[in-house]
Amino acid sequence: MKSTVYFTREITPEAVLRLYTALGKTLPGKVAVKVHSGEPGNQNFLRPDFWKPVIDHVGGTVVETNTAYKGKRDIPERHMQTFQDHGWLDYFTVDLLDAQGPDMELTVPNGKQIQKNFVGKDIVNYDSCLVLSHFKGHPMGGYGGALKQLSIGFASAYGKKYIHGAGQTEEYWKTERNRFLESMADAASSVITFFKNEIVYVNVMKNMSVDCDCCAVAEDPCIKDIGMLISLDPVAIDQACLDLVYASDDPGKAHLIERIESRNGVHTIEAAAAHCLGRREYELIEI
Repeated sequence: MKSTVYFTREITPEAVLRLYTALGKTLPGKVAVKVHSGEPGNQNFLRPDFWKPVIDHVGGTVVETNTAYKGKRDIPERHMQTFQDHGWLDYFTVDLLDAQGPDMELTVPNGKQIQKNFVGKDIVNYDSCLVLSHFKGHPMGGYGGALKQLSIGFASAYGKKYIHGAGQTEEYWKTERNRFLESMADAASSVITFFKNEIVYVNVMKNMSVDCDCCAVAEDPCIKDIGMLISLDPVAIDQACLDLVYASDDPGKAHLIERIESRNGVHTIEAAAAHCLGRREYELIEI
């Protein structure tokens, strides 16, 4: 069987909502809306007004967690100030899931690299999740999309170190790359289990730099905007994004592909598929 991924070339707030409607999925209970607040100085992250129609539609609460590295998003006070400065608080209630400890420990029974995952404890307040991802490159993972949002995105500050270090937090930036990528897949599996698969994934292929939205100094986009995708399958949606990059006629794609391939970014998808988090085979339905 193939997973279904809906795709539109239109990149507007209204089109995000049309994608969600086309998917035909209603998220139950209290909805956590996972976003990236954007590192101060970054020019590429997606602003809150872009997401407003779909967030209002699901009636969700914007959630995020603190960073493992020092900066403007590493502790609750600075992170909430960033949310304020970037305009999120003008529209939404924001919940920093790890604002107060202790972290919640999720088990990863079949983890290849890690057998537990540390997330912000306030995740227990939510029944389902809308994962809003800006698809782009990433300095360590090669690319960032739905699977990264599930793993690093929900992990507490400590949990981020734990994933990066494949269970070893002492030198978490120095872990062998494939072990880190497999740890992300392990962590993602625990979040999917927690939400009992009541998750919708949106990937936006806009402002695609080789750098992440967590970079205060990021390269400008190197490839033209492609479109937006939605799915119930995080593996399929990330695979579809990679395929769309390779299929692009923009010569700037070579720079993004080099970033993805030099970090073996596809291995996160391979590891997630091996975890049975989704399928790499999909049907892309353009609307």
